[in-house]
Amino acid sequence: MKRCLIEVNNLWTKFGDHVVHRDVSLAIDRAEVLSLVGGSGSGKTTLLRQMMGLETPSAGEVKVFGVSLQHNDPEEIRRIRNRWGVLFQQGALFSALTVYDNIALPLRELGTVDEGLIRELVLLKLEMVGIEAAHAAKMPSDLSGGMVKRVALARALALEPELLFLDEPTAGLDPDRSESFVQLIEDLRRELELTVVMVTHDLDTLISLSSRVAVLCDQRIVAIGSLAEVVKSSHRFITNFFQGERGKRALQALSEALVK
Repeated sequence: MKRCLIEVNNLWTKFGDHVVHRDVSLAIDRAEVLSLVGGSGSGKTTLLRQMMGLETPSAGEVKVFGVSLQHNDPEEIRRIRNRWGVLFQQGALFSALTVYDNIALPLRELGTVDEGLIRELVLLKLEMVGIEAAHAAKMPSDLSGGMVKRVALARALALEPELLFLDEPTAGLDPDRSESFVQLIEDLRRELELTVVMVTHDLDTLISLSSRVAVLCDQRIVAIGSLAEVVKSSHRFITNFFQGERGKRALQALSEALVK
């Protein structure tokens, strides 16, 4: 029996008179990868941030691990935040900290881990994402775009989370680096049995990682299900999204994979 990890119930988001989300409800099960897609301004990243408690909806409720992010005490919220990791778009590493210190930061904030163990954990996380220990002393400005993503992923995994939030994980990467980074995420997801919530517009990433896809459009979720189910929708956004050359290639690859 599947266990629901995140519940979004009757969520509304308004900025003044502008409505972004209108009565959105969504459930995300443990160990699945749910991808949020939609056009610019559809509220994908806003919804992701609300699931992380970084933004508060105008109405409705978000529960993570059964805990309401809108109706609970700050200490309880802090406690459950230690159970998830976040990979922000472009990595969002602290520019004044070394690679080592960026990854060590969440561990140091706990206040319960000594520096000897922190060193072991930082080097372990670097190894997990395929970065040699020799790079630990480098500053983010000295890293390639692909390495920034990997270090940011190592930091997201520092507290050994059960849940991982990804905001456009392959944005800014060339096709080869994007493919290898997606494979890294998938390998770690399987190894660590992670639940993943991801915002992406990249079709190759969408197909490679998603268990289910939720499409945000017209202030609501217009389709949700496996990619094969979602593409059957006649909604104009879904049709346009998948009918370009890249979309057709991606769907062809999906079709061939399903045949195998």
